[in-house]
Formats: sequence, C-alpha cells, structure tokens
Amino acid sequence: MRWFRKPVGDPLTVSMTGLKLGDRLLFLGSSDTALAAALASKVGLTGRACLVDEPPDRLTAAAALVEQEGALVESSAAPLTALPFEANSFDVVVARNVFPAVASSARGAVVAEVNRVVRAGGRCIVIDDVPRGALGGLIGGRGGDESLGAETVALLAAGGFRGARTLAEREGFVFVEGVKAGDTPG
Repeated sequence: MRWFRKPVGDPLTVSMTGLKLGDRLLFLGSSDTALAAALASKVGLTGRACLVDEPPDRLTAAAALVEQEGALVESSAAPLTALPFEANSFDVVVARNVFPAVASSARGAVVAEVNRVVRAGGRCIVIDDVPRGALGGLIGGRGGDESLGAETVALLAAGGFRGARTLAEREGFVFVEGVKAGDTPG
C-alpha cells in the first residue's frame, strides 16, 4: 500500500504550457530539470523535446537529470541568441527563468531567435519565479500594466509575437504567453 499518492493531474507549470502529445517543444534554460522532464514526457515519443542552455557543463547535468526521470530530450549547448535549429522547428518554446538571467541588452536577440524557430501560430511561454515579497495573483489571474510580467509582455510584443499577455501569477510563478504572428499551417 502506498502511503503517499501522486497528485491527480499535472502541476500548474505543466498545465499552463498547454502541451499535448506529439508537440515539438524547445525548453530554454536548465534551471528546472523537473519541469523539463515533465514537459518532455508530455510530448511523448511522437513529439520532440529539445533542451538548450549556454554552459555545456550545466546543460549536460540537466539533460542527465531529465533522462533519469524517464524522459527523452535532445540537448544542445548554444548561445540563446543563436539557437541551433532551423526556422519553424517548434510548436512551443518554454523559457524558464531565462530572461532575468540574460543581460537586458541581449533579451531582444533571444526573443528574435525564439520567433525564428517557432512555427507560425506557435507559442512562446515564459515562466519566471515571482520575487519574494512581490504581490502576485491579481484578480482573475490577469495582469495589467502593474503585472510582474509586464516587461516580458512588452518584450514578446516587440519581438513580433501577437496576443502577448500575462496568463497568470500563481503559486510563486508568473506565466506570460505570446503567439507567433502569421497564418497557422493548415
């Protein structure tokens, strides 16, 4: 008999990405290997999961941890301003704690690369930690100009993503989404 049960359903961070079986996922950053593993498992064998970060040693350790969780992931050490993938290669790009770690002068270049590798109609989901002491969880989960994700919303919008918005500020996270402009392939 099991004393502890796994919670039913996905954790909030997995649910907020909206990933499904067969999606092509690019996960930027290696600070959250548990999330990378959960998302790679979500896309399954019919999908594709790739993990990219700049420091090769940190990336190697992260990829090993993801694989220990039973998920398949392709890993690439590369600058986030020069992603090693062809244009329109991914359905969803998840950036976990990436932008706070990138110099503000390079953030636009990172968004431009994300825009290049995501397909038309594809999404970029930014998941950042809410700083301690910050007020999160605005009414209805929607952020306005006062939202913790307002800077990221502006960054995605300036980078060509349409519908950029803060989805929610919950459980110590802020979730921001943008959709690549253009017609969705039919």
